Amino acid sequence: MALVNDQHHPAAARASGSSFYAAMRILPPAQREAMFEIYSFCRAVDDIADEQVQPRELRRQQLQAWRQDVDALYQDHPPARLRDYAASVRRFGLKREDFLAIVDGMEMDVPQDIRAPDLATLDLYCDRVASAVGRLSVRVFGLAEADGIQLAHHLGRALQLTNILRDIDEDAGIGRLYLPLEGLLHAGITSTDPAKVTSDPALPKVCVPLVARARMHFEKADEIMRRNPRRVVRAPRIMSKYYRAILELLVTRGFAAPRAPVRLNKMARILILLRYAFI
Repeated sequence: MALVNDQHHPAAARASGSSFYAAMRILPPAQREAMFEIYSFCRAVDDIADEQVQPRELRRQQLQAWRQDVDALYQDHPPARLRDYAASVRRFGLKREDFLAIVDGMEMDVPQDIRAPDLATLDLYCDRVASAVGRLSVRVFGLAEADGIQLAHHLGRALQLTNILRDIDEDAGIGRLYLPLEGLLHAGITSTDPAKVTSDPALPKVCVPLVARARMHFEKADEIMRRNPRRVVRAPRIMSKYYRAILELLVTRGFAAPRAPVRLNKMARILILLRYAFI
């Protein structure tokens, strides 16, 4: 299947910097369009949550405006910025509550930056900002309901935990700390100050259980994908392989300071794409 040029499409252009862009581009046109729209929605609300200059109350109001727009979309009078989404919502049965869950997840960082959430709160955050995206995506991919929900649950959490482990220092730079409180205390770290935690020699002890948890979710996701047709799980498999490779690079590098940034090089990404998209 040839990779088409979607750069003229606004949602596609916004998605072009994503790790998932190649996986989205191999999809048939209607699925590709829907995935670009989902990604664009996520970027828009994430940018609000990550804005460091605007007052928190203004950010809260902007996210509330997105909730109102989602409601309008599902009441058949979509606002201009969601007008193109109506066809995908109808075609793939995308759920209003999943769009709203994404907004709720982004808003968790708005009243105050997340710092050392307990495990239950961390899992809720992962469900909202990642697994809810997965629940929209698996409908686009065409998975059966039960397997789709389970794949979204496990792969969403695997990807988000990998993001958290990869971005420890970047998040600390904006005052955030997603490592769970229970893990910090178990490692003997009593501070929740991101700068102090990221420089603590015991930090690797906090990361090891999260690595194990992410691997477990990747394995559960793989089990689900193996029992589904390859054409249906092609895109999520590529996403999974990208992020599993990043996780293993993080493990190889280690979590002790100083931590060099980790990313998957272009050749590794191409090989994954070739193997799981075309071979």
